[in-house]
Amino acid sequence: MAIMSNLELKERDWRSLALLTLGFWLSGSLLLDLVVMPVLYTTGMMSDANFATTGYTLFQVFNHIEVFCAALVLTAVLVFRYLHTRVLHRVANWENWSVFLAIALLSVALLFNYLLTPQMGALGIQLNLFQPVTETPSGMDQLHGIYWTLEMLKLVAGGVLLGLIYRHDR
Repeated sequence: MAIMSNLELKERDWRSLALLTLGFWLSGSLLLDLVVMPVLYTTGMMSDANFATTGYTLFQVFNHIEVFCAALVLTAVLVFRYLHTRVLHRVANWENWSVFLAIALLSVALLFNYLLTPQMGALGIQLNLFQPVTETPSGMDQLHGIYWTLEMLKLVAGGVLLGLIYRHDR
């Protein structure tokens, strides 16, 4: 049994942190997309006048968690890439891809947090209390399309990054 150096132990800790964070984040996204939102839709909550406020609050909290997770994953990827470079004195091709994917994940989380969620919340909010909600506001379908495209990009990039880190974990 080989004794691991201090740098190898630190690298393993950062990889574990990245794996745990990615697992938590992606499972939370799937839970929100495949369980919470469909349940709200089927129970008629989407036609309620307060749904836009509720949805905005839900997504705002989740988006903040996503930004934190994305920053943590990017930090972990950069640290274990640096530590790996110090141990082997070279950078592997998969490490460059992992940095690119982690930056892409942070970009998607920032787009959700600062652009898409506020825009969707603003379109969906009911300003006239005496007029019932009868239809989806114009532009909301386009924003939903952008949301689902970014969500699929996030899930694919996160899954690939999860696989890269797991496969190359010693």
